[in-house]
Amino acid sequence: MAAGLVLVQQYQRMIVQKFGTYVGTRRSGLHFLLPLVYSGTKVDLRERVTRVPTQKYITADNVVVDMDFVIYYRIMEEYAERAVLEIQNFELAVVNLAFATLRAVIGSTTLSEALAERERIRDALQVRMDEVTERWGVKISQVEINEIDPPPGVKAAMEREKSAEAIKTADITESEGARQSQINIAEGEKRAAILTAEGSRQAEILNAEGDQQAAVLRAQGFSEALERINAVASKADGRTMSLQYFETLKALGESPSTKWIFPMEFTSMLGNFLSMGSRQGNGDSKTD
Repeated sequence: MAAGLVLVQQYQRMIVQKFGTYVGTRRSGLHFLLPLVYSGTKVDLRERVTRVPTQKYITADNVVVDMDFVIYYRIMEEYAERAVLEIQNFELAVVNLAFATLRAVIGSTTLSEALAERERIRDALQVRMDEVTERWGVKISQVEINEIDPPPGVKAAMEREKSAEAIKTADITESEGARQSQINIAEGEKRAAILTAEGSRQAEILNAEGDQQAAVLRAQGFSEALERINAVASKADGRTMSLQYFETLKALGESPSTKWIFPMEFTSMLGNFLSMGSRQGNGDSKTD
């Protein structure tokens, strides 16, 4: 620098001033600055990581919590001169700003919200800080909250509440499961009863149809038998019927019975048979 030659690395920019007045920003490479006239200040454009030490913060419901977080930030290339001209120590300014901003964010948030909505707090912290650091040429890239630690008494109460809530949820889940099981059993029994009734009804219908068809077939068979008997009987003459009666008398004579009752029609048929026999005898005598 005393000889006027300045080497600027690729990740650096050099803020050049002439007699204390800003005249431009030089990119990476070897540059010559006329001593005593020009002066240069190099700034690092790489992203910085700063861990903010653990501090105590008061929530909206007056609970003191210990919190620590990490800030990722960098100098914006297009506004690199601001980190030299607008603020004396931008790194210290970023850390102190983080303390103040987080106190404001946590102060408007309850403990339960802080524990449940860590991402919202992180985003709010990043946005608020970025609005301020822009005038320094600094961009807040990311904020990560490592830990939110409430006091031991509050932590124990929260654990008891969490345990009670877990037991309540388990009881509700168990009762809901039992209720659903009973519903499923009742639904199954209902469907089984419906299927059984439907099966019985179908069986009754099939049995009735079977009986009906059997009765029809029996009636048809009986009718056909009567028709055949009637057809045969219509062709039989008196002698055939008399012979059939004699066959019947023969069968009766072989039985051990000693008394028989004959219908009137039998005697009339017997008379016809005897007259037929006498006519046959007279015919033979005339022939002789």
